Amino acid sequence: MTRALPGGALDRLRGAHEVEVWPGDLPPTREELVAGARDAEGLLCLLTDAIDADVIAACPRLRAISNYAVGSDNIDRAAAAERGITVGVTPDVLTDTTAELTFALMLAAARRLPEAVRDVRAGRWRTWEPGGWLGQDLHGARLCVVGMGRIGRAVARRAEAFGMDVAGIGRGDSLHDALERADFVSIHCPLTDETRGLIGAAELSHMKPTAILVNTARGPIVDTKELTKALIDGRLGAAALDVTDPEPLPADHLLLKLPNALVVPHIGSATHRTRERMADLAVDNLLAALTRPGP
Repeated sequence: MTRALPGGALDRLRGAHEVEVWPGDLPPTREELVAGARDAEGLLCLLTDAIDADVIAACPRLRAISNYAVGSDNIDRAAAAERGITVGVTPDVLTDTTAELTFALMLAAARRLPEAVRDVRAGRWRTWEPGGWLGQDLHGARLCVVGMGRIGRAVARRAEAFGMDVAGIGRGDSLHDALERADFVSIHCPLTDETRGLIGAAELSHMKPTAILVNTARGPIVDTKELTKALIDGRLGAAALDVTDPEPLPADHLLLKLPNALVVPHIGSATHRTRERMADLAVDNLLAALTRPGP
């Protein structure tokens, strides 16, 4: 295991197998990961761990990889399949929790909450101001959901309850046409070769200058450099990001200094209950895979 996990799932794993847990608060280096997993039959990893073909080749006994995440873009699935290694992820259990965080970001950006909080703490709240901290309404606004999987559909349901006009965008749909009409855009597609850089200069140029972009999927889906330029130039109203590229952003990154950019540290699934359920499912996946006869 490349990190300790919340809850009691680790006890179940230790009851059935010999378990080694990386003791650090930060991810192991590549060399440390390989050293720890070299003789392992099962690997429970996080999205911060790059399990590429070379890492897989360095672990000849490996039979199962369980990823503590809904996606698997950090794992070379083809290399694993070639070896007959089972790969598991943790879908469903974080769907509603991530959808809730998406709406928290959307509301915070629309109503300029971070700016308002900073001004209160800095003593700039002098009185009730008719033109102070004006934001945008969600009700009556048009939301473009890019990626109508489990999380995207959960966001769409919440948006409809808020009185928003929702347009779901999937493969084959015109992204540019949808972006032109959207007041809010929320990203929920997986990171693949096809979606890497999906929101770049051309796509941002199709968005309204008042539009708000929310990303709780994967950072590389959005071109960070182009997003930063669009926010600075006033070609985009605001951005609210749970994920970035790179991740984390350097503390002195320009994006973190912009008043119309809200960035949080990849906390889409970060509730006690959800993270513990993710751990349970990740352990279930590993136990199930290791129960199967080896090749």
